[in-house]
Amino acid sequence: MIETRDVVLPHGVTLSCRVAGPEGAPVLVFLHGFPEAAFVWDGLLAHFAGRFRCVAPNLRGYERSTTPAGVEPYRAKHLVADLRALVLAFGSRAAAVVAHDWGGAVAWTFAATFPDLLERLIIVNSPHPAVFQRELVNNPAQQAASAYMNDFCEPDAEHHLQADDFAQLWSLFARMGAMDPSRPGGGWLTDAVRDQYRAVWSAGLTGPLNYYRASPLRPPTAPDSAVRTLTLSAEAVTVRVPVHVVWGEADAALPPSLLDGLEAFVPRLTIARVPGATHWIVHEQPARVAAEIEAALAA
Repeated sequence: MIETRDVVLPHGVTLSCRVAGPEGAPVLVFLHGFPEAAFVWDGLLAHFAGRFRCVAPNLRGYERSTTPAGVEPYRAKHLVADLRALVLAFGSRAAAVVAHDWGGAVAWTFAATFPDLLERLIIVNSPHPAVFQRELVNNPAQQAASAYMNDFCEPDAEHHLQADDFAQLWSLFARMGAMDPSRPGGGWLTDAVRDQYRAVWSAGLTGPLNYYRASPLRPPTAPDSAVRTLTLSAEAVTVRVPVHVVWGEADAALPPSLLDGLEAFVPRLTIARVPGATHWIVHEQPARVAAEIEAALAA
């Protein structure tokens, strides 16, 4: 049974969480991306709840979690602080952090910064920051695929995304591989799932969009764009815990080229490539994602 719980962190942020599994069991933390929310992990929480304490927070700015005003509170150091406090609230260490999209952006930095707080990291279609920076600066194809990130930083982005029953967000799903029942798993965006998304988006989009506004990792628009001048130290981006990456190879926004050279930053790396799966692999192939998590935990 999945329950909802508001977890008040020591630094004053409250995260609305979906929780399943026995207290005292090893902890699995699941981190969602944009424009998603914690509910996308419900099937996996149910799958693992017999053996693990499963926790899926709505990240700050999402759903009923604290939504700080302004852009600065959405910088990486604050998001990582939320995750650190959440892990400590449920135990001294996570058996694994499982993360997708923006959740992965948080998890990569968390694992590099606090390796003692997790046993392993499981990434689902979320680029390592150093590799992503390389591709954004040097690869025109990645710049084109990520151009929407700059659109999301515009001051009126919320207004445009909310218009006509969130038409642009449904279009984002379609462009990135959803809403195609002819594809395996492509018919996942049912009326019931749409209603879950509408409820989350109706709670507000400013917090989620502030993740994009706060990050330097987006396509450069000028020679002095932050993504070009950003310096990432080896210490800040090297992840020394075991990492298992699951990658849907048909991701229109995050192509498999983002796996090239990843081993330089992740000494203990395994990769599972999933042909035909898109950015929404958690929805499309939940059984495959569960199996990959099982394999990583067993290893």
